[in-house]
Amino acid sequence: MSISEQATGAFCYNDPTNPLCETVSGFYNYDISLPANALFVGIFGLSLLGFIGTYGATRRGLGFTLAMVAGVILEVLGYVGRLMSQKNRWDENGFLMQICCLTIAPAFLAAGIYLCLRRIVYAFGPENSRIAPETYTRFFIPCDVVSLVLQAAGGAMASIASHNDDKSGLETGDNIMIAGLAFQVVTLLIFIVVTADFGLNVLRRHRKLGAAALEQSETARQVRGSFRFRGLLVALAVATICIFWRSVFRVAELSEGWNGPLTKRQDFFIGFEGVMIAVACLVLNVFHPSVCFSSMMDGAGGLRSKKKTKGEKGESGKGESSSDADGMTV
Repeated sequence: MSISEQATGAFCYNDPTNPLCETVSGFYNYDISLPANALFVGIFGLSLLGFIGTYGATRRGLGFTLAMVAGVILEVLGYVGRLMSQKNRWDENGFLMQICCLTIAPAFLAAGIYLCLRRIVYAFGPENSRIAPETYTRFFIPCDVVSLVLQAAGGAMASIASHNDDKSGLETGDNIMIAGLAFQVVTLLIFIVVTADFGLNVLRRHRKLGAAALEQSETARQVRGSFRFRGLLVALAVATICIFWRSVFRVAELSEGWNGPLTKRQDFFIGFEGVMIAVACLVLNVFHPSVCFSSMMDGAGGLRSKKKTKGEKGESGKGESSSDADGMTV
């Protein structure tokens, strides 16, 4: 940015309603939509209350709740930043706030989804999985952390460089942030593949062995037969696809730079960023794991559980391990 551009931007920052600033570009390539962004603040605010309220009522799924709450809070802050920019598109604070918060928020939401998988494996039977149930969490959560660290570090570097007018640092920060997003896309893709493989393996073994292919405890049978559990499976699939699609869009958007064609399309941002993440959060509010298979929340599959005990392979209440009643996470 030249000295004259900086002076013009400073003038418009202090007097954003001045008619002379109508043709002066700010941090965005379009005028921020007040109704759309205010709507997202409301949606994510309600979603936040939903996740907190569900945990308060059930006292189950703490890990899932923490991940979702962290992600939704960042979504709220991100859209508040966009509303700040709507009032003044030369406000650097609002711009950096929305970039950092909205970029990393879905990583927390993805972590919540990853935590659900091994409990689902226990509901159908670990014998149907090619890998141990605990391996899912041990692989995907660290991958999610790597993605989050890269995005956060890249965003911070880009923010500092932008403030100091350091083009080289800005480019480096952008590349690190894009690398984090790309890593998230790859992780989600692997998650989709292994989840689909598990599902297909369940169907294949069920056709061959019948009910014997599935976990035989009374609790597991009741959970699998409930509408809420089936709804949860659909909700997790929808949420995963939405976060995956959003991440692919952000990689494509940011890879073309801050002045690329995709950054000039607010409709794309609203549809592929805002709507996708809002759908992911809302479906998990409606089909919350702590409600949809609450009877299995205190058994095998929690963060502290290692494997099923011999008693858990039996019937009814005998299958629950009192030593693993962590109630911590899905």
